[in-house]
Amino acid sequence: MEMAIGFSSSVRPSYPLTVTRANPNTTKSSSSLCLTKELLGRSVSYTAAAKRFLPSPPLSASSGIKCSASVTKDTATVEKKSQSRKRRDVRNIAIVAHVDHGKTTLVDGMLRQSKVFRDNQFVQERIMDSNDLERERGITILSKNTSIRYKDTKINIIDTPGHSDFGGEVERILNMVEGVLLVVDSVEGPMPQTRFVLKKALEFGHAVVVVVNKIDRPSARPEFVINSTFELFIELNATDEQCDFQVIYASGIMGKAGLSPDNLADDLGPLFEAIVRCIPGPTIDKDGPLQMLVTNLEYDEHKGRIAIGRLHAGELQKGMDVKVCNSDESSCRFSKVSELFVYENFSRAPVKSVEAGDICAVCGINDIQIGETIADKVSGKPLPTIKVEEPTVKMSFSINTSPFVGREGKYVTSRNLRDRLYRELERNLAMKVEDGETADTFIVSGRGTLHITILIENMRREGYEFMVGPPKVINKKLNEKLLEPFEIATVEVPEEYMGPVVELLGKRRGQMFDMQGVGSEGTTLVKYKIPTRGLLGLRNAILTASRGTAVLNTVFDSYGPWAGDISTRDQGSLVAFEDGTTTSYALASAQERGQMFVSPGAEVYKGQIVGIHQRPGDLALNVCKKKAATNIRSNKEQTVILDTPLAYSLDDCIEYIQEDELVEVTPESIRMCKNPKLGRK
Repeated sequence: MEMAIGFSSSVRPSYPLTVTRANPNTTKSSSSLCLTKELLGRSVSYTAAAKRFLPSPPLSASSGIKCSASVTKDTATVEKKSQSRKRRDVRNIAIVAHVDHGKTTLVDGMLRQSKVFRDNQFVQERIMDSNDLERERGITILSKNTSIRYKDTKINIIDTPGHSDFGGEVERILNMVEGVLLVVDSVEGPMPQTRFVLKKALEFGHAVVVVVNKIDRPSARPEFVINSTFELFIELNATDEQCDFQVIYASGIMGKAGLSPDNLADDLGPLFEAIVRCIPGPTIDKDGPLQMLVTNLEYDEHKGRIAIGRLHAGELQKGMDVKVCNSDESSCRFSKVSELFVYENFSRAPVKSVEAGDICAVCGINDIQIGETIADKVSGKPLPTIKVEEPTVKMSFSINTSPFVGREGKYVTSRNLRDRLYRELERNLAMKVEDGETADTFIVSGRGTLHITILIENMRREGYEFMVGPPKVINKKLNEKLLEPFEIATVEVPEEYMGPVVELLGKRRGQMFDMQGVGSEGTTLVKYKIPTRGLLGLRNAILTASRGTAVLNTVFDSYGPWAGDISTRDQGSLVAFEDGTTTSYALASAQERGQMFVSPGAEVYKGQIVGIHQRPGDLALNVCKKKAATNIRSNKEQTVILDTPLAYSLDDCIEYIQEDELVEVTPESIRMCKNPKLGRK
């Protein structure tokens, strides 16, 4: 079924209309959206004005893109016409998408075509992923600001993370913008995180431009993607104006875009035109009292803490005295702006003043926090503070108690650990830190295991040594009923491995609610509603069952009744019997008991986990035993063949450990050990 969306105005009757999608096997129509009684096997009713869907107009110099979002009148603007107005020379947008749908690559193309860099300048791929960890993992972790100039308009662009564990970062950023570019893969279509970020954008009332990216893929299916995206808008109760979204087809890596998948322009001009015409300018109160909501923080060794946000009203000047306030009026305080920056191209440019509607960075307020308002010194009032969803997973952090403590790390005390964890809270709003049962233990809560392991990885690179316990879900009690978090798990798997993957998800209390084929690549997409507990350690198990070909994506859904007991690991651990150095002689006999983590010549200590037992239950082994030396000459040399030891990453170790086990994290090593405070199984 094909669908093209037009943007001409038409008579809109006000009677209820049931909007449904036709069976894909019906006759195709290029100029209208089929309205029938079935939408994905069920009727979806909602009260909306009747719409006409016409073909998208060709882009030309005389006729631009007309969007309902750009012509709608804000009621508040009409009422306060004398005070508020829209800036026409600025657009603030966030680029949101599911992980690996090409957001950062698309931003690269936009920056290159805006002449941000010199012609002879070497520019690496994924410019916005400046963090070493982001480059290694190939994902965006922190949101970043940049800006480009298109004709007479300044476009402030914010690149956001695509993984659900960093959803708190996306929620904050949406406070700074008036519209979003929703990037959707031309084959996969809307994925779990697409639903999450779109839901947040629609709740803010933002205008949406849908970019069907990677249109150059051989198995691209743009009609299916557009239909699925439209259905997602309806499911999320989007308004009539938001449903009239502009569609741009693009290839971020080639730097091309167009209004038709078969007719792309030589550059991203159609995308820039869509942003300028479809995303409204910021509504400001230029002459009102100063108001700026702080939505992000950065730190500079010379300038100190830098507050980033959009100026809602008034004018901010360098050297200006301001009032920093939040919802609690008693904590309001006065400060002074020492330096002021705006984002020009790929860097911060110093300025003397900033008008309302622009995104800027403020220096000089060393105790500023995310969610606070920089306001007028005399008549300033706070803006509504930022709210993010609650964490769902927690882990315990404690000081390193192994015999190898202090060998590799620079910061090993509980005071160092406490200071670093509480410093993380200043910019990571979706994370919580609480004191544990003992003075040297802290409970860190986050949106998922990846959210917390990124913090662990950053800390070990900074020189910290500590122990980490297994992840646990955060349950709730409502009316004396125990509730636990559930997530939507989407698995893309080749058909030949469907059986083992479905069996794994079933064992972990997952309930399948959708299954469909994906393109011509012979893969199947299955969707499950599964307890968060069942996802712990699932990624490695699915990769093993599918020979590394399956792709697992998850996003938080809701809290539901306790699903029952779940067994996440059937095998025990092989534990070192004594301190010492491993030998080939000992490992040759030890590997008959299971798979080993250590190689010959490695230092181990008593209680360290050195392998995976092939049976349930733990087994203590002496991996440091040496061959007895005698004066009897053997007839021939015995050749010892050792298996290659398993190389577990930090994420793998976090998924592997159970209740009575810990992960020892140091700048150079990651080891697992039994928790000495808990008795053996």
